[in-house]
Amino acid sequence: MYDLMFRDALVIDGSGTEPYRANVAVFGDRIAFIGREDISRAKVIIDASRFVLTPGFIDMHTHTDLQVLRDRDMKAKLHQGILTDVSGNCGIGVFPNSSEALHIAVEDVLGTYDAWSWKTYSDYKRTLLSGGIGINEIFLASHSALRYAALGSEAGRTATDREREAMCEMLDSLMNEGIRGFSTGLYYSPCLFADENELAALLSVVRSHDGIFAVHHRCEGDDVIASLAEVLSLAEKNNVRLEISHLKAIGKANQEKVPKMLEMIEAARSRGLDVQADQYPYSYGSTSLFSLLPPRILSLSRLEQRLALSLEWERANLKDEMMHPSSWDSVYEMVGPEDIRIIYLESHNEYQGLSLAEIGKERGTDPLDALFDILSEEPGLAVMSDVTQSDESLRLIMKHPLVSFGTDALYSSPMPHPRSYHSTVEYISRYVLKEHVMALPEAVRKMTGLNADKLRLKDRGYIREGYVADILLFSPEKLGESGNDNTGFEAVLLAGKPQLMNGKWNYTRSGKIL
Repeated sequence: MYDLMFRDALVIDGSGTEPYRANVAVFGDRIAFIGREDISRAKVIIDASRFVLTPGFIDMHTHTDLQVLRDRDMKAKLHQGILTDVSGNCGIGVFPNSSEALHIAVEDVLGTYDAWSWKTYSDYKRTLLSGGIGINEIFLASHSALRYAALGSEAGRTATDREREAMCEMLDSLMNEGIRGFSTGLYYSPCLFADENELAALLSVVRSHDGIFAVHHRCEGDDVIASLAEVLSLAEKNNVRLEISHLKAIGKANQEKVPKMLEMIEAARSRGLDVQADQYPYSYGSTSLFSLLPPRILSLSRLEQRLALSLEWERANLKDEMMHPSSWDSVYEMVGPEDIRIIYLESHNEYQGLSLAEIGKERGTDPLDALFDILSEEPGLAVMSDVTQSDESLRLIMKHPLVSFGTDALYSSPMPHPRSYHSTVEYISRYVLKEHVMALPEAVRKMTGLNADKLRLKDRGYIREGYVADILLFSPEKLGESGNDNTGFEAVLLAGKPQLMNGKWNYTRSGKIL
């Protein structure tokens, strides 16, 4: 007897092919049967005739390394049908845990956590699994953590030969433990200080394990073409599988570059490079407010940054650098103070939701001085949102067959970007049903099978007999947002265990580290 059967479901199996009607039965943690036979021997039978049945969604790009400890049930992900996360992205991660410097460096993206009790990845896994986790987690080795472990407090410089060797040894050990790949954020400190020799050495380790190289590349704005060429060349020279994180072009003047970017990716693919990309379904992003500052300032400690921002002559230099950047992305210059808004500031709650232009006006100064004042006064979290791209560019990237789904979810502040709670609903309800950017089977492929294939998951991402029963049952037309929750989901199964059934959530914490 089967444990559970969905009767007469419209199955969208994750491959992108046309939907079909079938009965889908689950036994234990596996999909045991798919067919039209009218099987009644099941402990629970669900009439699924009014719903679609899909694999659980896989988030290719997220930042839940600490959120999974703060909310072990992972409600923000479960409630949008995401059953597998890929964390450690943008070179931002939590192991090896070498020093307080790492904790400070990652907190604007990952948030704070009081009990950094682990040192190694093995320790971190034990910490996670000791209390159970609400979804599956996949981890990438993060460049920042490797640099802090090898270079200590001097991570904002080029590594020596010995330090480079130490990073490679750590990366090799991590990948032997099951880490799926390596991520870097060449836009962020301290990753941006890595030279080509360091990156090539690390990628040789990734190649030896057939891992994936996920990269937030150096410039997504004015120099996006050169920046994209850099990572494509790195991947080709070192023969590694490349995942370009949250593909986009930032700034109104750079939207015309998107077709060229896609052509470059296609050309590299035709030359034999296994290159793909991911994207979140919003035209505005979110990250650390400090990331607006030039790289030379980001290499300093927070205390040194505060001193620099208090000096009038240094402020004059900073203004010039930010308005006339050279070889780095000045998001301030590309986006403008009107389209950069405060999501959260620990020391200035009164500015929440205001743009830098509005804050400057309120303080009686220009927006850049207002920004410098805020950052010099802020000892804690500082998170912003910024309008990065046009809707037209977002759609063009979204429908490309090599681009899959990710949320880029951040949970570092009490007021996160809506992508952290509603990305899957936005993806389907807006871009599939309303704007018809792609058909639902293709959207589901980008959220399930395509990501499973990238990650070399052998028994997940598809509705197939013998595969793990990570299953969603939902009504596409009823998907919607409700506060930090979502509507439209009828059933959610994680490895065959109901997390949502009959309108009630049941948090079993049966997730695994894959």
